[in-house]
Amino acid sequence: MIARTPIVLQPRFIEDWQQLLATGVSDVEQLLQMLELRPEQLPELRYHSQFPLRVPIGFVKRMRRGDPADPLLRQILPLAMESSQAPDFNLDPVGDLDAVTETGLLQKYHGRALLITTGACAVHCRYCFRRHFPYQKQHARQHNWHDVISHLQSEPNINELILSGGDPLMLTTGHLTELTNQLAGLKHIKRLRIHTRLPIVLPERINTQLLQWLSNLPFNIVIVVHANHPAEIDDKVSASLQALGRLPVTVLNQSVLLRDINDNCEILAQLSERLFAAGTLPYYLHLLDKVQGAAHFDIPATRAKHLHDKLRQRLPGYLLPQLVYEMAGASSKIPVND
Repeated sequence: MIARTPIVLQPRFIEDWQQLLATGVSDVEQLLQMLELRPEQLPELRYHSQFPLRVPIGFVKRMRRGDPADPLLRQILPLAMESSQAPDFNLDPVGDLDAVTETGLLQKYHGRALLITTGACAVHCRYCFRRHFPYQKQHARQHNWHDVISHLQSEPNINELILSGGDPLMLTTGHLTELTNQLAGLKHIKRLRIHTRLPIVLPERINTQLLQWLSNLPFNIVIVVHANHPAEIDDKVSASLQALGRLPVTVLNQSVLLRDINDNCEILAQLSERLFAAGTLPYYLHLLDKVQGAAHFDIPATRAKHLHDKLRQRLPGYLLPQLVYEMAGASSKIPVND
């Protein structure tokens, strides 16, 4: 076996990500004070919610002070309109619960399964399609992953496992290692895909230990991050993505098209350019999943197609994300027809 070169990060990555996570903002009034905003500038605010505010301070620092319309702020700010019952919006918009085959394991598409590793996230995005998901009942880590591993052993047609949540990188590297050590015995699992927002909202999570874990995995690795706006990608985020890109992994980004946040050709083009500069390829641009509480982010498919067509004229093909939507029970993501 060829010895691997030890991975050493620059000093700015050595910060304790768990300590930074613990200092995140969960109080609306504190957030307003940090951003120099007055309550009367945001009369639609909701101070208490069953889906509470949660955002790392580093992400808050990328927001514009005094601007109630800041696109990063609007992604995480609880609003009263979230309690409105919108037609065609529901609690399980993509059919996750119907796809459960074992506690915490979902199978929708041929050859692939999705593992709910945790219900925790570093940030609570208000448009999250799993904001109503019963994580307390669908927790794959029960019994130290044994039930899930046993089920996967009986499904030799599954060759790709997707680690999702919540956010799988909210688990410690030690817990991730426990999981992948057990998965390594499943020879039919060829690819491991990790869906995570932490490299964007808490780039300190991409530390030496995590990179070493990734570099030693016996799978083809795909990491799918989630950024919606170019302002999310500062120097520290760019460095975290570049650190991932130096490993033998494929790094992709998926975005959600959101009203008054990124429904603009110039913004989407800047996002693709900034991602590519950090070694990350645009992958999907999703229409909003119609989850109850997020209708105010929705954009008509006709407008989305118009934006995507303008984006195609602006960017080379490798920087153009696929415009797709998900339908419960469908056998794949569905392209939005041109």
